Amino acid sequence: MNRIWIVSLLVLFGTASLFATDAPRWWKGNLHTHTLWSDGDGFPEMAIDWYKTHGYQFLALSDHNVLLQGERWIALSEVAKRAKGEPWHGAGHRTTDAFEAYLAQLGPHWVQTRAHPTNGEPQVRLKTLEECRALFEEAGRFQMIPAEELTHQSKDGHAVHMGVINLLEALKPRDGATARETIRTNYQMAQASAARTGREILVHVNHPNYKWGVTAEDLAAVVEEPFFELWNGVEVDNDPGDALHPSTDEIWDIANTLRLVGFHAPPLFGIANDDTHDYQGTKRRAIPGRAWVSVRVRHLTPDSIVRAMREGDFYASTGVELRDQKFDPANRTLSLRIKPRAGESFVTRFIGTRRGVSLEGRPRRDAAGKVIETTLDYSGAQGPRIGEVFREVRGLNPTYRFSGDELYVRAVITSSGRTEVPSTEFEFKRAWTQPVGWRLDPNRTP
Repeated sequence: MNRIWIVSLLVLFGTASLFATDAPRWWKGNLHTHTLWSDGDGFPEMAIDWYKTHGYQFLALSDHNVLLQGERWIALSEVAKRAKGEPWHGAGHRTTDAFEAYLAQLGPHWVQTRAHPTNGEPQVRLKTLEECRALFEEAGRFQMIPAEELTHQSKDGHAVHMGVINLLEALKPRDGATARETIRTNYQMAQASAARTGREILVHVNHPNYKWGVTAEDLAAVVEEPFFELWNGVEVDNDPGDALHPSTDEIWDIANTLRLVGFHAPPLFGIANDDTHDYQGTKRRAIPGRAWVSVRVRHLTPDSIVRAMREGDFYASTGVELRDQKFDPANRTLSLRIKPRAGESFVTRFIGTRRGVSLEGRPRRDAAGKVIETTLDYSGAQGPRIGEVFREVRGLNPTYRFSGDELYVRAVITSSGRTEVPSTEFEFKRAWTQPVGWRLDPNRTP
């Protein structure tokens, strides 16, 4: 065999190995992250470095109403002002002197400073997403995804925030008359941008209980929007609800039931995110590492991640890991395999709503009898209940077989182990699978 053939074979086998792929696997990522580009207290590189060094494979920097594009300078005094609190050395690069930590890690050849052109105040340039990609991205290991959090207040006073993932151009939020009009208008705007730019995007409504801004009825009514933030790592954003307001878990079941029965539309898929703002000092309200999504794809690319999430091939987590999740329509069975952790036990609750459920809700009232502007209370209706626990299973391999009258089923797995990054809102690790079985209903319009 001559040398030319040998070289050709080496090139051929080298190319084959480059494009050879393994089976789909789970990739861990966060889709809700803030930096100094909006109201976070960390440089984008420091935020990315935290997630990459803590085992995440993809990350979206989703600053408020801005993409990390163009030239942006920030005063060093503003950097110091945001990095308040005493030094905390428990993880990552948290320190009160954010600029000095940034300079020490990345060096003067990367960090750019100047005196403000008019007042002479020292400034530092915030790097763009494309610049950060050059430092951190690795094929098949770590992927950045462009994102923006559209931040609104509807004209009737409700806070509405929406994450747009993998978009190409910055969008300007449009405030509608109501929360649901705001959701619909901005969802349509994002989809128009995706069509115009040829992008695969994902849009999700963030933290519906933040300032009690979005109800289950709002989420149900905008049937074209398929995603919402089920769990947000920020403390005191009301994910657990309170005596007068439902939790985001309750909202999910109510919205799914209203969609399937009232609108003949697919249910919502639930996402968990950090919503990170705080990297410096002792601040604990919005720190990284509390919540994420695990997405099952073959290739670690933004488009693959978005497509898999659209199909519901992902789960949300605050610490529980799955080895596998599978819904078999032929056998009408949902099967899970939980990754074991030393010293931890697991309880899985299969939750859903049965056919024949009543959609008659009543207003919630405070102790004085005043109506609270929030999701209606459906618990008093006769017949099947919304969000019923169908089965509870202990162990690593829970399964649920449909009996035939379920509108949908989803699973919540709770560990006896505490979350690695503590939260006052819920102290134990959990994972949530997406609703399945709803396609089995012959009476539902696809």
